[in-house]
Amino acid sequence: MNALSSKPKHLLDFQDWSAERLNALLDNADTMMQVLDRPVKKVPALQGLTVCTVFFENSTRTRVSFELAARRMSADVVSFAAGASSVNKGESIRDTIEVLTAYKVDAFVVRHQAAGAAHLVARYSGKPVINAGDGRRAHPTQALLDAYTIRREFGTLEGKTVAIIGDVRHSRVARSNAELLPKLGAKVILCGPATLLPRELAAEGVTLTTDPREAVRNADAVMALRLQQERMDAGYVGSLQDYARVYQVNEDLLAFAPNEAVVLHPGPMNRDVEISSETADGPRSRILAQVENGQAVRMSTLYHLLVGRA
Repeated sequence: MNALSSKPKHLLDFQDWSAERLNALLDNADTMMQVLDRPVKKVPALQGLTVCTVFFENSTRTRVSFELAARRMSADVVSFAAGASSVNKGESIRDTIEVLTAYKVDAFVVRHQAAGAAHLVARYSGKPVINAGDGRRAHPTQALLDAYTIRREFGTLEGKTVAIIGDVRHSRVARSNAELLPKLGAKVILCGPATLLPRELAAEGVTLTTDPREAVRNADAVMALRLQQERMDAGYVGSLQDYARVYQVNEDLLAFAPNEAVVLHPGPMNRDVEISSETADGPRSRILAQVENGQAVRMSTLYHLLVGRA
């Protein structure tokens, strides 16, 4: 049985996803990009199906990207926001999902502040589930769109090096990229202050350093991570100024990177903290390309899980 014959039902993380399956999904994103370049940006691929976005945590980019992706393929979209729901009256996540499933929803896109929440939704609903971020554990479609952006830039991920600099400890994006990119043949360098750089993330294809110059020296892509103060207990960094002085992705740091290296950021940005405005808006930046590519990648993900082909 070949790798593509065993299709995962969910995208919770990349544990059950082969490199062949992941590359097929990214290949299909090229087709979705062609759809987005048309005057009428819509195809009937998911017509008659209903996608429910279930966000227990605030989001703008990810929610809008998923909802547009579903609508571009003619799916009906139901948007659930925990702040205006019965969750505030004490309803459990199980009861919420079982009620939404009873409305004949065909797939769930879930964001939750607790790690593992998307797995619970998959268990309670029996429907395809896409993890749109659970705590600090995983954000697989962000990693996929990062990978896709790099692949479009260089033509391949094989042999490429990606430096991820910043608050690694609290970053689900860093964890998902560290899981995904080595599967696709890339090397990952995680960089940040020792207090924000969990040693257990070192693995095959993933190295750690506290030296940002070392991190970018051979990097094809440099990703800045937001300092996630809302997830952080006191004491991880001395001050924002001290942090920015050493770990900000800026033109001074990029002087140590190869000339062709590009800059990424998963958003939202804290300008002039983890990334300088000059760099965010500069010629190396592919930050807006990530946003555009994200819609195509999420279209491909929904299509793959709901229609059955990557």
